Amino acid sequence: MQRLGPPVWRRYPPGRYFADLYSHDPERGLQAARLGARLIARDLAALGITVNCAPVLDLPVPGAHDIIGDRAYGITALQVAALGRAVAEGYLEGGVLPVIKHIPGHGRACADSHASLPVIDASRHVLEGSDFRPFRALNDMPLAMTAHVLIPDIDPVLPASASPAIIQDVIRETIGFDGLLMCDDIGMGALAGPMEERARAVLGAGCDLVLHCSGNLTEMAAVAAVTAELDGAAARRFAAARGRLADPAEFDEALALAFIGEGLAETA
Repeated sequence: MQRLGPPVWRRYPPGRYFADLYSHDPERGLQAARLGARLIARDLAALGITVNCAPVLDLPVPGAHDIIGDRAYGITALQVAALGRAVAEGYLEGGVLPVIKHIPGHGRACADSHASLPVIDASRHVLEGSDFRPFRALNDMPLAMTAHVLIPDIDPVLPASASPAIIQDVIRETIGFDGLLMCDDIGMGALAGPMEERARAVLGAGCDLVLHCSGNLTEMAAVAAVTAELDGAAARRFAAARGRLADPAEFDEALALAFIGEGLAETA
């Protein structure tokens, strides 16, 4: 979802637009996705924002909830990984750190995790052959965000964001992601309990950072009270992510706008 929009900022096309381009002309789709990310990075950098929670690497499946919707870059792991990398590299070229999400995959979710906890009934074997693959392909990225989903075949009790089994065995080992890991917003309906308990749970499971996004001051104080300064592996990962920040590379904005102009017009 684009938080900055008209009349001050442009409305950029969603992932589905680039997926459609890719299906007809893969090279054009990849170039458009990278340039679209460069344009967004320029807007963000002008505001002093150096991180963006994108790209979405989730693989939608028939019958799943449409919460991922037009944010998806396709329905095959190969295409999602290719377009996701183009987007991530576009952000990095523009001086903005990308956040791959929602690791290890939200595409099969049967519910909107903003409202309730989705259950993903697929086996680990199936997930390793599909949903996990785009994240494995981009496991070199500096930042990732977890999915608030329950995967009973791996952990029948705890949602992924609060599951040591999923964070350590799946995200860190199977997927091979060693970057800075943040949870999705702990204020979402998929999680239960007081905010301080939610924060302790995700940190205890292995997340490096807690996201709390409502702006509720009482909740913010509760979360802050149970979090500490980064140290150990989390501090190392934070430093490594910061080290990926660079000054924006040379960029022809007019050319980029012309290249994806149709998509801009469609979403104005």
